[in-house]
Parts: sequence; C-alpha cells; structure tokens
Amino acid sequence: MTTHAPLTHPTAARARTGRGRTAHALTDSWTMTRRELSRWRRQPVAVVVGLVFPVMLLLMFGYLVGGGRGVSGDYLGYLVPGMLALTMAFGLEGTMVAVTQDLDKGVVDRFRSMPMANGAVLVGRSAADMLQSALGLAVLLAVAAALGWRADGGPAGFLGAVGLLLLFRFAMLWVGIHLALVAGKPELVQAVQILVWPVGFLSNAFAAPESMPGWLGTVVQWNPMSQTATAVRDLFGSPGGEPGHVWAALAWPLALLAVFFPLAVRRFARLSR
Repeated sequence: MTTHAPLTHPTAARARTGRGRTAHALTDSWTMTRRELSRWRRQPVAVVVGLVFPVMLLLMFGYLVGGGRGVSGDYLGYLVPGMLALTMAFGLEGTMVAVTQDLDKGVVDRFRSMPMANGAVLVGRSAADMLQSALGLAVLLAVAAALGWRADGGPAGFLGAVGLLLLFRFAMLWVGIHLALVAGKPELVQAVQILVWPVGFLSNAFAAPESMPGWLGTVVQWNPMSQTATAVRDLFGSPGGEPGHVWAALAWPLALLAVFFPLAVRRFARLSR
C-alpha cells in the first residue's frame, strides 16, 4: 500500500517561512482594507461629514469665533497648521465603532475560523482610516489655500509637515484602536472618545501658550499635538513655528506607537481565542 503525504493548506505552507508569513500577513491586511473601503460606498454620508467637519471648524475659528491670543502675525497662517494637527487627533470614533462592532457581532469569530494572519483585521481598519485621513488633509489644505493661506517653507518643508501630520494620526489611531478593544461595546465608544478631547483643546491649535496661565501653558507645550502643530508651523514657514520641535514631533508619535500598537495586537489576539 502506498502512503501519501497529507495535503497541506497553501496558507499553512507559506506560513512556515518568514517571507511566507510576511506575504500572508500583507495579503490578509489588504483584504481587510478593501473590506473597510467598501463601507465608504454604503455609508457616503459619514465620509462626507468627516471631510466637511474640519472645514467648518477652520471657518468657525478663523472668521466667527476669532481667537489668536498671543499670536503675532497672520492668524490664518497660525490657525491652519493647528487645525491640520487637530484634524489628525479627532475623528477616531469611526474606526473605534467599526472595531467594536466586529467584536460585538461575532465577525472576528468568523475571521478566526479562517487561516488569517493575527492582527490583519486591525491593520486593514487602520489602513482604511489613514486613506480617509489623507483625503481629509488634502481637502482642508485645498480650502485653506482658497482662503489665502500659503505654505512658505518650500516643497521639502511641505512634504515633511504632511508626513508629521500623518505619523501623528497613525499613532492616535492605534491609541483609539486599543481603547476600543478595551471598551468592547459600540455604545461605550462615545465615553472613551471623550478622552481624546483634552489632547485636542489643551493645545496650541488656536492660541499661543504664552497667553495662558503658567501651569496651563506648560501643559499645552508638553501636549504631543502641540509639538506636532509647532513643528508643522515651522516646516510650513507659518507664524508660531519654532526650530527644534521636529524631533519632539517625531518622538511622541513613535513612543505612542511603541506602547499602543503591541498592546492592541496582543489584546486582539486574546479576544480572538
């Protein structure tokens, strides 16, 4: 009698090598990204609202509410980089709700029965969010340009500023994903999302820290979003920019990623068992 070797699933065979595992993880992550992007077609209103809301804030603070305490020079030039940084910190609830809905509806359990790389669901969700964030950034920059704002730091400074903004968004995104996994239920996301508000408004997005009480100005200056906004202002050549903040604007997001990315993946793995 001839004995045949047992058939091996192609995915399992690929997973035996480092290159196979990487290719497998990338393929699964891209599949999950396309799954998340398909929601844009089913929920176009949510996408439009996410793009329009930062524009409304820019117009409101720039022309209705006013502000600019302690700001010397053109306030629009100061405000636009701050609004770009604020936009990267806000709007996490869509991703957080999507993650908790997948957990609550048992979607993760169905994915668990497939030969899927661990964390591909989270990576796909984060990739879709980053695409939407990049689109929102482009819309806000276009509106700011229409209002008369200009970046005077040159092409390299412009690209560096956009890179810092997207890096900050990526870090905040993984903080949000971890908090969503901790919350576990879609109805708890709103309560958890409130934790992001102090990061946005205890910052130098709308006013200079020098105009604030000493203790508050210190808190604002140490805020990771303030570091990003100040570095972006410097790279754009806008008022309020200070040399030397680029390193802090790099260090803060990388530190957040070093903490919350593995925490989120580890917690997701435990929830998926």
